[in-house]
Amino acid sequence: MISRRQALLSTLFGTGMIGLRALATGLPASFLLNPRRALASVPASGCPDASKAQFVIFNTSGQGDPINANVPGTYDDAKVVHSADPSMAPTQLKILGKTLTAAAPWAALPQAVLDRTCFWHLKTDTPVHPKEPDVLQLMGATAAGEMLPSLLAKQLSSCLGTIQTQPLCLGATTPAESLSFGGSALPIIPALALKSTLTSAAGPLTDLQPLRDETLNQLYDLYKNEATPSQQAYIDSLVTSQREIRNLDQKLLSSLSSITDNSPASQMLAAVTLIQMKVTPVISVHIPFGGDNHRDAGLADESSQTVAGVQTIAALMALLESAGLSDRVLFASLNVFGRTLGPGNADGRQHNENHQVSVTIGKPIRGGVVGGLAPVAKDYGATSVDSKTGSSSDQGDVSAGETLASYGQTLLAALGVDRAIIAGQIKSGKVISGVLT
Repeated sequence: MISRRQALLSTLFGTGMIGLRALATGLPASFLLNPRRALASVPASGCPDASKAQFVIFNTSGQGDPINANVPGTYDDAKVVHSADPSMAPTQLKILGKTLTAAAPWAALPQAVLDRTCFWHLKTDTPVHPKEPDVLQLMGATAAGEMLPSLLAKQLSSCLGTIQTQPLCLGATTPAESLSFGGSALPIIPALALKSTLTSAAGPLTDLQPLRDETLNQLYDLYKNEATPSQQAYIDSLVTSQREIRNLDQKLLSSLSSITDNSPASQMLAAVTLIQMKVTPVISVHIPFGGDNHRDAGLADESSQTVAGVQTIAALMALLESAGLSDRVLFASLNVFGRTLGPGNADGRQHNENHQVSVTIGKPIRGGVVGGLAPVAKDYGATSVDSKTGSSSDQGDVSAGETLASYGQTLLAALGVDRAIIAGQIKSGKVISGVLT
């Protein structure tokens, strides 16, 4: 029988642990699987614009968090109900020189992070928790029902040279938050499981140096006798030196060893470590931001979790900076729905299918606000958007109902995917070109 440890290693590194050889040598897994075939196309890339490719840490929740209640764009109407907790006081912040108002935790983010932070006012068009997979499929807009994290992973894998194409799910708290790829469900790998598998005395990270030398010895004849000088130069540019691999395995083991639980902080540490290992292009996590707060008296949970959630994002940005990855990773969020905002919500909030706020932080998307808020029925909902500027507009060419699909389209465009490919993968909405850097 296959042990749980073997199954997890196979998930991370593929059949035959080809991914470990890729990690140990620096050579792409696709190259190691068929070196002769790979040499014939060196140094071709499957990405239309590899310079824009980024790893993605994708925060998603089926709880329907009230992020939409405390971000820029929700403080312009005095009737919108906000938490009265002092920790959530309305506070001015600046993004690329523009003054905006949000709850205090967002204003506490470092200026360099704020200038890369974009708040997206979207309509998911569902008030149902188990519809989270449908929202990740952009409510029917994606080809073959592929989830947005998987669409991103498919387009980014060849650009980034990752061990696997499929995204990894670290933080799902319910079945609705798990991911699928090509119609198949993907396993959930908690941070602690990752730690215990990779840091044990007989774990795979303890044998990277001999594995590197063994793999390169196997490739020596091909390299020496069949590769052209330009192909040899390409291989040399990728191969990890013995010194580099010694430093890498110690850094990875140290990072993983500091994981103590499956908390959001541990998920961020695990995600950054997986990115350093180039395991996958997309990693999903779960950062609570208030959750299902129907009976959240005084919005206490909303307040405490928002403070903690933004602090987790700040810690993630610090981790990325220390790892030299600030320009290589995009943080993006998407929840099943937002929360009601109108008067009478002080003792808790209901489901809001008309308004949800996503947050992106990273180099390829300009900081600011996309869309806005307007009265809808007895509450509030997302407005239409001008695709050229990203601004809320009654005459916007992206309707409120198209904002979700447009979010997906824009993420793909920001990460270098060709517009023709985007149109074939997401059949509604438009790229919000005004936020592309």
